[in-house]
Amino acid sequence: MPSDQSTWLISVPHDGDTEGLLQEIAPKLIHQAKLPASNIGQLLIPSFKTGTLDLLISISEDLPKQEAFFTATVAKTVETLRNLLNNDSSKLAQHILVDERNVDSYLIGEWKWNEGRYGVQKSLKEIVDTLNKEMTSIDNVLKAKLNNYNLIKGSLTQMQRKKTGNLSVRSLADVVSKDDFIEDSEYLETLLVAVPKSQVKDWNNNYERLSNMVVPRSSNVITSDDEFTLVSVVLFRRVHDDFVQKCRERKFIVRDFVFSEEDIAKQRQELETADTTAKELWTELLRVARTNFSESFQILVHLKVIRLFVESVLRYGLPANYTGIVVKPESKTAKKTFNLLQAQFSYLSPRSNPRTREKKKGATDEFVGEYQTLMEQEFFDFVVYEVPWIVN
Repeated sequence: MPSDQSTWLISVPHDGDTEGLLQEIAPKLIHQAKLPASNIGQLLIPSFKTGTLDLLISISEDLPKQEAFFTATVAKTVETLRNLLNNDSSKLAQHILVDERNVDSYLIGEWKWNEGRYGVQKSLKEIVDTLNKEMTSIDNVLKAKLNNYNLIKGSLTQMQRKKTGNLSVRSLADVVSKDDFIEDSEYLETLLVAVPKSQVKDWNNNYERLSNMVVPRSSNVITSDDEFTLVSVVLFRRVHDDFVQKCRERKFIVRDFVFSEEDIAKQRQELETADTTAKELWTELLRVARTNFSESFQILVHLKVIRLFVESVLRYGLPANYTGIVVKPESKTAKKTFNLLQAQFSYLSPRSNPRTREKKKGATDEFVGEYQTLMEQEFFDFVVYEVPWIVN
């Protein structure tokens, strides 16, 4: 049985009025399976050029791999949109549109083959190749845009992370000022030390004796957070290493920081540039992903219609005239809906079971062996392929 989390595309031989099939099956689904009328629609399946049996078999074997790639590309596009919109389902619903319509309206609202882009006068192989090239192009564009965005977003996140955390690890560029340092001294230097709050008293009592060339009373509190107090201290350059080692022994953290107005201005400019670029790339990626979803979803559905046609020819034979319906099941009544469809199309059973059909035709063991894979697939009395739901 098809999944109850997907919309079913169904094909059967065209034995009369196309609209008559929908008018016949819809009331049964509505009244017996309690399916809303809006969940049932007409699917117009074109009459493609069939080509040879071997060609159809070859296409039939290739289509599942291409469909898997197409489905993955659509899913990747949706996931990109979801991430860009922070998993906001209401915003996502505004972007997963097909030609500015929601997915259900596109699929169930009298779906038609796009003759302008995929002329049915072409061979099936040509059409499939065109669909594949278009989807590959969409996938490549999305990958490139996503990669560019992730690179600048990662760089921005790294810059922003430097401004977060406690005073023992965060950037001090926006914490200190020029007045906190002794500048242009050949012998003296200013160090910045992150002192755990529980050890501030220990620092005040002992910092002058951590090394023999620390300037007395030079310690000044610059700022504090919940864990550390940042202080400055002046000492002679020659005792730098010894002082740092003594601080480490007492768990005072000397920050590796050299004050430079030029470097600080450069860091701020880089952060602003990265932030602006990230916003621009976010907007561009959102636009591309929205457009790509519309395009890729249509390509996926067109490929599934080709699968419907190819499978219908292989099952029911010529003439290659088939009609279809679209059914969006309700999860609670999906089995009932499926059983009604099975009952409706049970008259196709002799034609839809390949084993029975080939036995009646007296198929040779060689023929059966050649197409064994196809014949071992799960079959229903009608041809059905699924379009997975896009979950907001």
